[in-house]
Amino acid sequence: MQSAHLSVLLQPSIEALNINPAGIYLDGTFGRGGHSRLILKALGREGRLIAIDKDPQAVTYGERMFADDARFNIVHGSFARLGEVAEQAGVMGRVDGILLDLGVSSPQLDQSERGFSFGKDGPLDMRMDTSQGESAATWLARAEAGEIAGVLKAYGEERHAKRIARAIVEARADTPITTTAHLAELVSKANPSWEKGKHPATRSFQAIRIHINGELDAIKTCLTHVLDVLALGGRLAVISFHSLEDRIIKRFMRDQAKGDRFPPGVPVRQDQLQPRLRLIGKAIVPDAVEIEANPRARSAVLRVAERLA
Repeated sequence: MQSAHLSVLLQPSIEALNINPAGIYLDGTFGRGGHSRLILKALGREGRLIAIDKDPQAVTYGERMFADDARFNIVHGSFARLGEVAEQAGVMGRVDGILLDLGVSSPQLDQSERGFSFGKDGPLDMRMDTSQGESAATWLARAEAGEIAGVLKAYGEERHAKRIARAIVEARADTPITTTAHLAELVSKANPSWEKGKHPATRSFQAIRIHINGELDAIKTCLTHVLDVLALGGRLAVISFHSLEDRIIKRFMRDQAKGDRFPPGVPVRQDQLQPRLRLIGKAIVPDAVEIEANPRARSAVLRVAERLA
């Protein structure tokens, strides 16, 4: 059964794109098409939307959902390939808006066979693109304790990373860790303390998922292409869901809005700094109504910027 997906900050993100009915837009994280659907609704006959998703299920869903809409095209791959996708589509430097929703979609979380959730027992996979790469089970079977601890600390900000990593290595010597329930139980027993209201395996599962999918590196790679892909006046709207993602986005937008860097003491006028982006408003977070309707929205942050040069 296909899980329903509620797109987070849906209306604010679409409004942030300031859609031109005849414009070209790029949805780098199609998911189940919530944002794409509203973008297409705002576009006229001359408008165009290119979507990207690394999940084969999402691509199949998009091809079926918008099969009769000539304005729409979806590409299987990571948003890290943003520049390549724009180049192949002949829209480099002409895109009026880029949207990135960095969250994991509800179908990925809710389908036990995908292995993302500690709340549903299933194969320990965690790959967004199931057609390639190493599963979480395969990685945990071969990684040294130090490598596992490093991932838990860096990507999950897990205080007890070393203790949890040792428990994983000791346990796998007796029985391979191949299911989400087994991993969640191991982490829970090894974790002496955690935040109130959170499952003790939350940070570890987040960290392993980020590592398996190379999520933070993909964001950084994607951002290196954004300015070349966007047209002058084009908007970048990014929804992040945890501090590691948001930190990368915030720093990129801030640095590009400041412009060129010069050594301290060098006399430079503001107009000589050549900023590439203009920040649009302050960070936007979900209101209480959205959080009540969709608790997964509670950590979301939307940041928006516009290309200047």
